[in-house]
Amino acid sequence: MLLVLAVIIVLPMLNTMVPKDSFFHVSSFTIGLLGKYLCFALLALAVDLIWGYCGILSLGHGAFFALGGYAMGMYLMRQIGDRGMYGNPELPDFMVFLDWKELPWYWYGFDNFGFAMLMVLVAPAILAFVFGWLAFRSRVTGVYLSIITQAMTYALLLAFFRNDMGFGGNNGLTDFKDILGFSLQSDITKNTLFFCSGFALILAYFLCRFVVSSKLGRVLVAIRDAESRTRFTGYRVEHYKLFVFVLSAMLAGVAGALYVPQVGIINPGEFSPINSIEIIIWVAVGGRGCLYGAVIGAVLVNYGKTYFTGAFPEIWLFMLGGLFVVSTLFLPQGVVGVVQQWKDSRAEKKALSAPVADSGAPS
Repeated sequence: MLLVLAVIIVLPMLNTMVPKDSFFHVSSFTIGLLGKYLCFALLALAVDLIWGYCGILSLGHGAFFALGGYAMGMYLMRQIGDRGMYGNPELPDFMVFLDWKELPWYWYGFDNFGFAMLMVLVAPAILAFVFGWLAFRSRVTGVYLSIITQAMTYALLLAFFRNDMGFGGNNGLTDFKDILGFSLQSDITKNTLFFCSGFALILAYFLCRFVVSSKLGRVLVAIRDAESRTRFTGYRVEHYKLFVFVLSAMLAGVAGALYVPQVGIINPGEFSPINSIEIIIWVAVGGRGCLYGAVIGAVLVNYGKTYFTGAFPEIWLFMLGGLFVVSTLFLPQGVVGVVQQWKDSRAEKKALSAPVADSGAPS
């Protein structure tokens, strides 16, 4: 986290204070790209909290990420006002195109930044609470829970594709102008969003670290390793699982809200099940059950995706699947686990090769 803090402070300075022809200049494109990586790292952190420490393999966290993104996108659309293509001060362009006469009730309040940020947390939390309450009370676990979470995500994908839902249909929400009165195209705004993404990641990391290192965290690990035994000792397992599931969904919503203004669009494609599966790959590659491992995995995989989609666009998906298979078979503890095993092995060899001190006892 100290490294993340250094990055979000130094790189904006290199972008704004160093001349563009200098070797040390960091382009605005790079700032935006790294900002996306930080949002993905926050999303991976949220998944590792429930999968690595509670054993809940969710294939639906892309839905919580997208809901947070749509809440931010609705605020940004309301800020356009009469600067849209049709010049309507109240209705977004896609509503005017579809001949809507008035703003839907669920868009009310999104012209206020505070209300929109509240919805960034509340919308994913409500969905996670309702889904988790029904699933955990019914004691749905394992692969069945994973399939249900993926089905939930796919159902939302189909719903948000509909034009009559009022969320832009398959085109989604785009053409954002500014946030809090600051142009999204300015370097200062981009650097500020980049800093906010990194700062949110740091805060979320310490929040998750606080949770997993407390008594609550020990109960979560007990649920992961032996759920029936934990229940028989008197713990209300479903309450613990519901709490961590809702908390994880809220963190995913924050990641989506920070992601949208940096990429300039949010559409139903973010609900795609493949996106949720990719998140699991990030955590598996970095190291499950190790919070900073999820951060490392998200950055590594997405950097590789950026490179290989340009160098080998036809086979990137096969490489992604192969990466998951290799990680499962040969790196069960991820990159962080391999490094830790190497350090432990080196320390063991050093201890064995160290000379035994003479105790001075007679032979």
